[in-house]
Amino acid sequence: MPRILNLHPDNPQTRLITQAVESIQRGGVIALPTDSGYALGCALGDKDAMERIRSIRGLDDKHFFTLMVRDLSEISVYARVDNIAYRFLRQYTPGAYTFILPASSEAPRRLQHPKRKTVGVRVPEHPLTQALLQVLGEPLLSSTLILAGDSEPLCDPEEIKSRVGKRLDLILDVGFCADQPTTVIDMAGDDMLLVRRGLGEVPAGVIEND
Repeated sequence: MPRILNLHPDNPQTRLITQAVESIQRGGVIALPTDSGYALGCALGDKDAMERIRSIRGLDDKHFFTLMVRDLSEISVYARVDNIAYRFLRQYTPGAYTFILPASSEAPRRLQHPKRKTVGVRVPEHPLTQALLQVLGEPLLSSTLILAGDSEPLCDPEEIKSRVGKRLDLILDVGFCADQPTTVIDMAGDDMLLVRRGLGEVPAGVIEND
């Protein structure tokens, strides 16, 4: 069974955050809270851990993972952001959004769309996740904790433990959290397109599919 760390949602204990980072650095897969439900996370460069997440969620190799980053400046390391995109991102980060952007040369190839050369990034608005990213010092490879056959992310740590706990190294437990995924916006083309409606309100100027 995984280790379960009970953390304060607004003021997470530093020593427990450090333990979580050490687990990630050892190749662990963790469940962590975000502003849009629990997510699975692992080290950016750990391909084996990434494949474990893929297996836990029942994903095929066409699924694209998200880079969970600290702030807008870190987005600019892994994605190409022009002035218009920068102003938009500054308004909507941190928040419950995932943005699809042109990948920079720093973005790992396995995270990029093979044809479009794009990457998905998000800046979570959750004190624990932000604290974890600060101590980790690099983006977290992440995927919303939605299991095969489910329509919403898991939001109860006890359910996470009972359903997938044996396949995780660590669960960061802050109690219940949101049960909607992020709103996904594609900013890689001439227009901003809504890919998925989620917790974040759809911003003005984003084109919704009929």
